[in-house]
Amino acid sequence: MSAPIVVGTDGSAAADRAVDWAAGEAALRHRPLRIVHVAEIWPYQVRRFDPPDEAGRSSPAGHAVLLEAESRVLERRPDLRVTTALAVNATADALRDEADKAFELVLGHRGHGGFAGLRLGSVGLRMAGRTAVPLVIVRGGAPGGGEVVVGYDVAEAPGEALRYAFEAAAVRGARLRVVHAWRLSVDMAEAGYAIDEERLNDERRARVIEAYAPLHARYPLVDVANDVLVGHPVSELTRMSRTAALVVVGAHPHRWGLFRLGSVGHGVIHHAECPVAVVPAPR
Repeated sequence: MSAPIVVGTDGSAAADRAVDWAAGEAALRHRPLRIVHVAEIWPYQVRRFDPPDEAGRSSPAGHAVLLEAESRVLERRPDLRVTTALAVNATADALRDEADKAFELVLGHRGHGGFAGLRLGSVGLRMAGRTAVPLVIVRGGAPGGGEVVVGYDVAEAPGEALRYAFEAAAVRGARLRVVHAWRLSVDMAEAGYAIDEERLNDERRARVIEAYAPLHARYPLVDVANDVLVGHPVSELTRMSRTAALVVVGAHPHRWGLFRLGSVGHGVIHHAECPVAVVPAPR
């Protein structure tokens, strides 16, 4: 069986939107859906994954959350392959274990128990950039249409984020917009240097097109647009998220086999108005 789309739920409205999005993603990619609820343990308790019957007795509320989520999905998508899991563990640890066997992990932007003013739940923030598979934070109304938008830095080699974005656009039949936003250095701006923005944009656009050309050849039916402009990457990607179906950003290798979510990715997952996929580079 192909690796599933894994979605975490706690029964909140944000989690319900994440489950709906994950079910649609599983259908698009012809993958099974796995719905996970974590019964959080206190520090120093022993972690465990209970068999279904024991898990149901140890956390009746968690079992009810899973049953409701599964019923919600199958009512709308009766042909989708759906499994559920009730884990008793620290939430981040349980989700990371599930992600190790997944194609991607999907979470809502916040869950129960958070402060109303937080833009991103603590679990999603903790997981962003720390899984070996793409993490999707479901924000906003998750419209069915719209473009797939991916941020790209010409200073870096084309990576998994660009490949994921092409594939995401292909399965949706959507246009892909590759965005490169750049800014003058502080020293140049303070010195009042006159620059030819049009020329520099053209030079950078040529590098962007060269970077995604092999992927475009692999996905020739994907309609690709590129935006190269002077501006802050977070501001530009957030602006485009208002009408996008998905925004894609990358996470980079870091020490100890972990990934580092850069300032752009961090800003986008906090402020975007559509689902955001955080895609790690290969280890």
